[in-house]
Amino acid sequence: MKEVYNINQDLKEFSAAKEQFIHLVNELQSEQSIEMEHGDVEQIISLEGNEILRRLLQGHLDLRAAQEQKQKEMKGSNGDKLTHIRENCERSLMSLFGEVKVRRIGYNVRGKSSVFPMDAELNLPKDKYSHGLRQRVAQEVSKNSFDAAVESIKQTTGGKVPKRQIEEITTEISQDFVKFYENQPSNSFEESSDPLIMSEDAKGIVMRQESLREATRKAAEKKNTKRKARLNKGEKRNRKRMAMVDAVYSIERNYRTPEEIMGVDESEEKARVKPRARARNKRVWASVEREHNVVTDEIFEEALRRDPEKKRDWVMLIDGHNDQLKNIKSSMKRYNVVVLLILDFIHVLEYIWKAAYSFYKAGSDEAEEWVFERALQILQGNASSVAGGMRRSATLRGLSVEKRKAVDDCADYLLKYKEMLKYDEYLSAGLPIATGVIEGTCRHLINDRMDITGARWGLERAEAVLKLRSLQSSGDLDEYWDFYKAQSLQRNYHPQYISPILKEAG
Repeated sequence: MKEVYNINQDLKEFSAAKEQFIHLVNELQSEQSIEMEHGDVEQIISLEGNEILRRLLQGHLDLRAAQEQKQKEMKGSNGDKLTHIRENCERSLMSLFGEVKVRRIGYNVRGKSSVFPMDAELNLPKDKYSHGLRQRVAQEVSKNSFDAAVESIKQTTGGKVPKRQIEEITTEISQDFVKFYENQPSNSFEESSDPLIMSEDAKGIVMRQESLREATRKAAEKKNTKRKARLNKGEKRNRKRMAMVDAVYSIERNYRTPEEIMGVDESEEKARVKPRARARNKRVWASVEREHNVVTDEIFEEALRRDPEKKRDWVMLIDGHNDQLKNIKSSMKRYNVVVLLILDFIHVLEYIWKAAYSFYKAGSDEAEEWVFERALQILQGNASSVAGGMRRSATLRGLSVEKRKAVDDCADYLLKYKEMLKYDEYLSAGLPIATGVIEGTCRHLINDRMDITGARWGLERAEAVLKLRSLQSSGDLDEYWDFYKAQSLQRNYHPQYISPILKEAG
């Protein structure tokens, strides 16, 4: 075991850090510092202390350089011997503490680019920004704008990353997202008999015209001839590209009655407030780049990782969009799995409210009572009767075609999806009937970050940010980071040369 460094020991690589430490201690005990407020002292320690950290990193790198041994035989990826040796080759590295220099030995054949075993040993990125800074970029851009990320890194670290470089780093560090989940261990299944809930929705993101899907782009080209700095209200039509948003989670069964849902069960036992069932082991993600059917397949693949033997009850909460339903049924067939499809009750309520305003004034007590009665009937499993009843009522009242359109739309909706509206059965089985999780996911992944006023996204940047936000929201960002670093080692150095000191990436 190596001897622990003694601060009084003369180790030249760390002498600069020692000098900076002594300088800081002297400054903190100076007469001027003694008279300062504590906030001013904090600022001194932050600035001067960061320089100590930078010098420590520089000292470590210098020590590694001093200890690097020349390789007796170095071969390139094609097996050729690299006979030309260059010592003390230097490159810059912008770290969390500031810029440092990396000195190492290079090998090449004359006329060819050099390779550096030390770069591989340190797993240095190809550009100048360290993994520490890259991780901070991932954390910042998953929460805030690129401009805010630049400022946060500037204020809280000794490093500096311009906006353009932050955008490029964001795309680079997100590239292993799909592979990360594909490489989850086969034993990652859940030991649970609780229902496995899946949910999917689509949310539009305002894109630059060249990043729209072809049909939307052509429609935008026809409609828009004047370039504007900001879109007015209602002008986002033909400006958006739909992102698919998915969620998979487990939830304890929560047995309820229609009357409980509507708040009319006044029995003493039912009146007690039940603890709300919480989603657990939740993974959420979104993609604006991949085709919708591909993202739908991903939700089934995630479910299979959790329940490979398909022993649990699989439930899919949907909003009834035709393309969505088509993709889901296709995936069910492809993966040979039975999934109970439940239409989101909140979407049903939206149709009922619109129908109510065909009969009563918006905001009236009569409209509210009409919606309440029909919602309760639908929860009791009588969707077809409700559809027929509202149509008969519209006819008896002699509503015009225009006036009764919302009624007919609602009735058509209820009849079209009646097999997914057996809420009485779902509630008695303890299953969820609303897509609150996916709605919240859409707000968090899309609205809170992607729907910034005036923003128009390029496809590559939007997809990268969505991946990082998905990892952050699912609690997987730290684990992903280790995977990303291992993949970076493979990408950057394995194909380049064969070296006995190069560690295998996991």
